[in-house]
Amino acid sequence: MTRRAAPAAGASRAAATVFSASWLGRRLRELAGPLRGARLCVAYSGGADSTALLAALASLRARHHYELRALHVNHHLQPGAAGFARAARATARALGVPCRVLDAPVRVARGESPEAAARAARYAALRAELRAGEWLLLAQHQDDQVESLLLQLLRGAGVAGLAAMPESAGSVLRPLLGVTRAQLQAYLGRRSLAWSEDPSNADERYGRNFLRARVLPLLRERWPGLGTTISRSAALAAEAQQLLAARADEQLQDAPDGAALRVTTLRRLGATDRRNVLRRWLELRGLPMPDQRRLQELAGPLLQARHDAQPRIRWAGALVRRHGDLLHALAEPGPPPPGETALASAGIRRWDWLRQPRLALPGGARLELHRDPHGNLSRTALPARVRVAFRALDGTVAGLPGGRRVKRALQSRKLPPWQRQAVPLVYSGRRLLAVGEWWHLPALGASAASGAAQRCRLRWHGGGER
Repeated sequence: MTRRAAPAAGASRAAATVFSASWLGRRLRELAGPLRGARLCVAYSGGADSTALLAALASLRARHHYELRALHVNHHLQPGAAGFARAARATARALGVPCRVLDAPVRVARGESPEAAARAARYAALRAELRAGEWLLLAQHQDDQVESLLLQLLRGAGVAGLAAMPESAGSVLRPLLGVTRAQLQAYLGRRSLAWSEDPSNADERYGRNFLRARVLPLLRERWPGLGTTISRSAALAAEAQQLLAARADEQLQDAPDGAALRVTTLRRLGATDRRNVLRRWLELRGLPMPDQRRLQELAGPLLQARHDAQPRIRWAGALVRRHGDLLHALAEPGPPPPGETALASAGIRRWDWLRQPRLALPGGARLELHRDPHGNLSRTALPARVRVAFRALDGTVAGLPGGRRVKRALQSRKLPPWQRQAVPLVYSGRRLLAVGEWWHLPALGASAASGAAQRCRLRWHGGGER
């Protein structure tokens, strides 16, 4: 890690007059409305761009009376990562801003770039930490937008890819797209603020760094207004994408079945509309976009396959499966961390459910037994301790009985085969007590005479797409 001092004030006179705290305040009011009482959270790397954003926001806080904090994501990708985190906290503390460090180790799936994996892990960590009603501010600026748009063009991206850096998207704001990297550094120079320089930014093996160091200086020499014109192109692409999204939303009205899509509805659309609808559906599900080849497969062979074929298409971060007349889109995680096993081989877990009413399950799911005056279970009928198991691919349950009963319960829910392994099965000894939250042994049920204080209910949270 290298600590960089900003250039002396006046070293970039044209840039020094552009970005300021007052400019940022006006831009934020245009994007988010009145700032008084707002809750702002900065994704803070400790680099020049996010330091300028955080410093300007800190200086505006007393005037506009808003809440401000920072989040630093540590991916543990390089030896200096811990030093970056310490420096980020120190700078934020000097600005009077609380800063929390989030650990988000990166797991790179086969065929996925480390940059894309780190970006996905970073956004997931930031979104998970965001509080209700809070704005997440990113320090991406005009130069970042130029680099991103050129990279998207070189990758053969469509309109959605070219418009992938909007100023406002849900709770995410990018207020710096109208200023350049040089202007932000000039602001730091006027305030004599230092920042941390990531050594990987000089590694030209990464496409973005190669464009920044080799290609863009030549383009700007020939076309000085490059940043402004490319930003205009990105804005026009965003408008076109809004129209495509509106068309897809209209065509999606009759297609959903819960979180899935009906194949018969998609087949009635033309090929171009099918691809547009599928892209929109994946976007709404929060999944990464497939490449053009896989999108063609989704819109063609997958939809035309036999009713009982159950084909699937996967790419980095996502998996689409067909079951009968339905398409299911699922997040496809990278390699599991050390010690984490698959659900099918998770074994049997013991649960003292009357004393500890919450049990963590693989994959972030959990079972809870909680008091409910209208619950369908009677606490007096429940055994003190139980065991939780999972169904294997062949339908067996770790040597325990109840296969047919489990099968009937799962079939009644019309679950696709790949989701049946995730359903927790509750046993007392060799006696099956419950299948998820959907079926329980009649002897455990609350009767009309059961008092409200003795009633409870079993809940399964995070059990996948149900």
